[in-house]
Amino acid sequence: MRMARKFVLFTSAIFLSCLFAFSEEKKDKTPPPPLQYDVVVTATRMETPSKEIASSITVISAQDLKNSKKNTVLEILEEVLGVSTLQNGGKGGAASVSLRGANSEHTLILLDGVELNDPMTPSRSYDLAHLSLENIERVEILRGPQSTLYGSDAIGGVVNIITKKGKGRPKLSLSTSGGSYGTGAGTAGLSGSGDKVNYSLGFSCFYTRGISAASTAYEGNHERDGYRNLSFSGRLGFVPRQNLEVDFIVHSVWAKTDLDNFGGAFGDDPNNTQDYKSFFVKGQMRALLFRNRWDQRLGIALVDSNRHYENPEDPVHTFDREKGDFRGQLFRMDWQNNFFLAATNTLSFGIDYEREQGKSEYYSWSAWGLFVSAFPRQQANSIGFYLQDQIRLQDQFFATAGVRLDQHSQSGQALTYRLAPAYFLKKTGTKLKATLGTGFKSPSLYQLYAPPTAWGSIGNRNLLPERGIGWDFGLEQPFVQGKLLLGATYFFNTYRNLINFESLQGYVNIGNAESKGLELSLELKPSKEFLLRAFYTKLEAKDKDKNLPLLRRPKDKFTVNLHSIFQKKWNLDLSLVSVGKRDDLDFTTWPSSHVTLAPHTLLNASLSFDLNSSFQVFAKLENILDEKYEMVYGYGTPGFSVYGGFKLGY
Repeated sequence: MRMARKFVLFTSAIFLSCLFAFSEEKKDKTPPPPLQYDVVVTATRMETPSKEIASSITVISAQDLKNSKKNTVLEILEEVLGVSTLQNGGKGGAASVSLRGANSEHTLILLDGVELNDPMTPSRSYDLAHLSLENIERVEILRGPQSTLYGSDAIGGVVNIITKKGKGRPKLSLSTSGGSYGTGAGTAGLSGSGDKVNYSLGFSCFYTRGISAASTAYEGNHERDGYRNLSFSGRLGFVPRQNLEVDFIVHSVWAKTDLDNFGGAFGDDPNNTQDYKSFFVKGQMRALLFRNRWDQRLGIALVDSNRHYENPEDPVHTFDREKGDFRGQLFRMDWQNNFFLAATNTLSFGIDYEREQGKSEYYSWSAWGLFVSAFPRQQANSIGFYLQDQIRLQDQFFATAGVRLDQHSQSGQALTYRLAPAYFLKKTGTKLKATLGTGFKSPSLYQLYAPPTAWGSIGNRNLLPERGIGWDFGLEQPFVQGKLLLGATYFFNTYRNLINFESLQGYVNIGNAESKGLELSLELKPSKEFLLRAFYTKLEAKDKDKNLPLLRRPKDKFTVNLHSIFQKKWNLDLSLVSVGKRDDLDFTTWPSSHVTLAPHTLLNASLSFDLNSSFQVFAKLENILDEKYEMVYGYGTPGFSVYGGFKLGY
C-alpha cells in the first residue's frame, strides 16, 4: 500500500508536468531540437565530443546545476548512474561516493584536473561533505579504471569538478534561502570577460542546526548536530597572445561540523566537533604551436588540508576527552602535449609529478589514562608517463588506446593500459562501445609509515599497489530524430592486492574483490520545455576471500529526473531516487555483526518562478514522502524538509 501511494504521487506529478510541457509545445510551432552531444574533457584529458567517447561518462551541466537548486557536489551525485553515495548523519557528516561498487578511496576526485584526495586519511580518500556548487560550471563522472591518464586512485573511476570561466559582460548574482532544521544559505558571484582577461568569483555560506548524527531512532540520541560552511572560489584568466592562455584558480573552504561519537544507541555527544580547512591553488598555461598542431599544457598546483577534532569532557562523558590534528599537503606538476598529426589521429603524451606529505597528532584521555598516537611528518613522491592515441575513421569508428608507467618512491612501479573503441551503425544511429582498462592505487602515507603500537604493527613499508582491471560493453540507440536516447552497459571489475588491516600484522596486501552489473539509461526531450531522464543500476559486489557482499553497496538503484518549463516563467525539477537493500556492520556489538539496511525511496522537487529576466523566487521540497532510512547503520537522515529563497541576477 505504501509503495502504491509513492507510485501514484510520483506518476501524477509527471503527468501534470507533461501536460504543461506539451501545452507549451502547441503554442510554439518550432520543431524541438534533437539531443546534442556534449563536449567532455575528462575521458581523454582534452576537449572531445561525447560521440567519439566509448567510456561510460555522465555530464552534469551548468543548466542541470541551476535547475536542481542543490548546494553541494555530494547532493548532485546522488542521482548519477552507477554512483552510490554515503554520509554519516546530516549535513557536514563524513561523505563519500562509490563508482560501480569500488571502494570509495578508488574514486579519484579532481578539481579542474587536480587531485583532492586527502593524503592524511588512512586510505587517501576524500570527504565530499564540504564541496559547494557555487562557481562550478559542470561535473563529469567517468566510470571504470582510468589510471592510464590519471595515475593512482582511479581504479573505480574519476569525478572531475570544473570551475566556471567568465564570459561576456560583467554579471553579478546574489541568492539567499532558508528552511527546515534552522537552515540558511547565501551565495554571491561575479563573472565576465574582456579582450584579454576573464574572471569568475564565487562565495557561499551555509549553516544549519541539523539533525542528530546518531539517529534518534535509537535510545539516547536527541541532541542536534549543526554544520557551518564558508567557501570561496575564483578563476582569473589572461590571453596575452592569440595562441596563449594563462589561468589562476583558487578554492578555499572552512567548515565546522558537530559530531557524535558513533552511530546507534547512546552515540550522542553534545560537544564533539570537527574543524575542516582546505586551500587549493593552481596555475596553468596553454599554448598552441606550429600552426595549432601542437597543443601544450603546463599546470602547477598545491592542495593543503587541515582537520582538527576536539571532544572535551561533558556531563555524559565525565572521564573522556580527545583531540587530534591531521595535516596533509599535495604538490603537483603536469605537462601535457597533444599532437594533431592528422584528421584521423591525435597523439597525447604527458608527464606528471606529485609529492604528498602529512603529519598527525591524536590524544585521548579516559579512566585508563592518556593515549597518544603521533604520526611524524612523512612524504612520498611519484612520477608518471603516459601516451594515448585517439583514432577517428570516416566519422564512424572512434577509439582511444593508451599506456602509462608510474614510479612511486616507496611502492615501486605500476604499468597500466586502456583500450576504448566505439562504432556507429549509420543506418540506425546505433553506437556500439566497449572499454578494457587497468588501474592501481599506491599505498597511503598512513598505510606505509604509521608507527607501531603496544598491540602490534600498523604501517608496512613493503606494501605493493592495489590493482584493478575492468571491462564493459554497451550500446546507445536514438529514436524519433534523437529526441529519445536509450542506453545499456554491462560492466565487470576485479580488484586484487587490496590493502586490509590485520591485527598484529598491520596493513597487508591480502584483499580480493569483484563487482559486476548492468546500467540502463533513458533520456527523453520531446520539446525545449521538457526533459526526462531515468537511470537504473543493477550491482553485485562481493569480497572474493570471504564470499560476502561488499558493505554499503546497493544491489539496485533507480533514478528518475524530470525538468519542465511552463508559461515561460515556471521551472519544475522533480526527482525520485530509489535505493535497494545494502549490507552493513553494527559496530555497537562485539564482535561487530552484519545487518541489512532496508531499501528507501526519496522524492524531491524544486519549483522556481522568474519574475523578470534577473529575479527568481524558488521553493524546494526534500524527502517529500518523509521516508525513514539509513545510509550508514546507526546514523540519522533528514525527514521531510521545506526550503525557499530568491536569486537576483542570473
